[in-house]
Amino acid sequence: MLKFQLTDGKKKKQIKRALVSVYDKRGLDVLARALDDAGVEIVSTGSTSSAIEALGIKVLHVEEVTNFPECLDGRVKTLHPHIHAGILADAENIAHNKTLEQLDISPFDLVVVNLYPFLDTVNAGAEFKECIEKIDIGGPSMIRAAAKNFSNVAVVSNVDDYNNVLDKITTGGLTLEDRFELAKKAFEHTASYDVAVASWFSNFDDDIPAWFGSTWSKKSDLRYGENSHQRAAVYAQENKFNSSAGVDLASAKKLGGKEMSYNNYMDASAAFRSVMDFTTTAVSIVKHLNPCGIALGDTVVDAYEKAFASDSVSAYGGVVATNSAVTKEMAQALSPVFTEVIIAPEYNLDALEILQKKKNLRILEIGTNTRSSIIQPELRQIPGGLLLQDVDIFQASGDVVANWKLVSGEVADAETLGDLEFAWRAIRSVKSNAVLLAANRATVGIGMGQVNRLDSCSLAISRANKLGKITSSGTIEERAVGSVAASDAFFPFADGLCLLLDAGIKAVVQPGGSIRDEEVINAARDAGVTMYFTGVRHFAH
Repeated sequence: MLKFQLTDGKKKKQIKRALVSVYDKRGLDVLARALDDAGVEIVSTGSTSSAIEALGIKVLHVEEVTNFPECLDGRVKTLHPHIHAGILADAENIAHNKTLEQLDISPFDLVVVNLYPFLDTVNAGAEFKECIEKIDIGGPSMIRAAAKNFSNVAVVSNVDDYNNVLDKITTGGLTLEDRFELAKKAFEHTASYDVAVASWFSNFDDDIPAWFGSTWSKKSDLRYGENSHQRAAVYAQENKFNSSAGVDLASAKKLGGKEMSYNNYMDASAAFRSVMDFTTTAVSIVKHLNPCGIALGDTVVDAYEKAFASDSVSAYGGVVATNSAVTKEMAQALSPVFTEVIIAPEYNLDALEILQKKKNLRILEIGTNTRSSIIQPELRQIPGGLLLQDVDIFQASGDVVANWKLVSGEVADAETLGDLEFAWRAIRSVKSNAVLLAANRATVGIGMGQVNRLDSCSLAISRANKLGKITSSGTIEERAVGSVAASDAFFPFADGLCLLLDAGIKAVVQPGGSIRDEEVINAARDAGVTMYFTGVRHFAH
C-alpha cells in the first residue's frame, strides 16, 4: 500500500470560520452552539441557516457571501467562486492569499456538509423526478473541495463525527492528522454516494449493465483468513437498494459465542443459501462449503434431526442454518453436538437460553428468510477482473416440476415426485460435480466436488450406505436402496447411472443434454427406473 508521512502532523489549526449546510439536522443545535461559543463565524444556507437562527445564533447567509440569490428551486446555492475559493485556497501559497485579498474572499477552516438522501428517496418508492431532485450537486462539490484541501480545511460529512470534532475545536483545534482522517472519510462518503446514483441509472438497463459499481465498509478485522498466515476482514455493502436488501450476513446480529472467522462466514453463507432454496421449513448442515445434510420437516427439530442423520460424522464441527425460527426442541437436539455456527431468522427465547450456554457456539440472527431478498447480482473476483452473474434461485422453466420430461419408466407417484423435487432443489448448493441421494425429503448420501461424475455417484452411494443405521441383524442399513437421485448436470456416459441403478435407486432427475442421452435412457429403461429430464443444470463451482 502507498504510504506517506504527514509533516508537522501534530500542529493544531484553530477554527475561525465555518461553512455549514446540512440536510440531516440531527445534532445541528449542539454543533452550532459549540461553534458559536468558540467564536467561530458561521456561514450557512437555506433551511440550515434558518434552523441555526432559530437557536438565537448569529449566522451569515450564503447570499451575503456570494452577492447572488439561491435560485432554480435551490439547485444553485453554493456553486460560486466566493464559496469554493474560500474552501480551496492554500494558506501556504502566497499567490493564493494575494488572490483572496484582491477578490475580498475570506477562507474557510471548517466545512460541515451532509447530502440529500438520494438512496432513502429511491427506496421509499418515490417517482423518478423526485429521485432526480435528490441527487446532490453542491454538497459533494463542497465536501470534495474541502477534503482535497485538508492541509487547510477540516471537513465533516458524518453526524457521528460532530462530538469528536467539537472536542478538538474547544481544546485548541484540529491537527493535520485529524484533518487527513476526516478528508479520507469524506472522499469515501462522496464515492459511495456517486456509486449509488450511477448504480440507480444502470438499473434501468434490461441487460447486465456495461458499468457496475459497489462500495464496502469494513465491519471488523478477523483473526486471520482461510489460513493463519493470511490477513482478513469482513466488509458490509453500502448503499443497497431495496431489491438487494434483506439477507445481510455481514451485519448479522451475533447473539452468543466467539467471534466469527473467515471460514465461519464462508460456511455460514453456503449454509443459509442452501435453506433459502426452500419455501417450507428446512435445515442445512455445511462443512467446507458443502452440505453434509439438508432436510425438510414438519417442524424445525424434525428437519434438523433428518439433516443430522444424513451424515452425523461430518456434522461434527459444522455450520447449521435454518429458514425458520429455532425452537427449544431444536436447541435441545443440537446442544450435544459440537457446532461452530448456527444461523437463523430468529430464535425463541427458551431456545436461545439453551444455545447461549455453549460458549463456543456462534449464534447468528439474520432476520428475513425470504428467497427474493438474496443479494443480486453474484460477484466473484478473478485476477485483474470480476465475474458477475444472476444468483441461481431456480428461475429457469426446467426447475418447475410440471415442465420436466419423463424419459424412462412410469410416472412417479406423489411421494417419489416430492423427493425428486427436494433432491433437485438441494443439489444446487452442492459443489460440482454433484450427485445427491434423498428419501423422505432429506439427503441420505451426497457426492460432491469430484472431477468426474462417476466418482460423485460412487461417493454418494458410499456415504448413504456406510452411514446407515445398524439393523437388528447387525448389518448396516443400505440407505441408497429405494432412494431417489439428482445430478446437477447430465450423465456423459451411462456408467455413473448404472452405479446408481445397481445400488437400488428408484428414480432419477437430471438435466439431460448429453450426446449419449440415448445410452443413458436405455440403461434406465432396462432397469425399469423412472427418470426425468429438466433441461437445465445447476453447477456450483
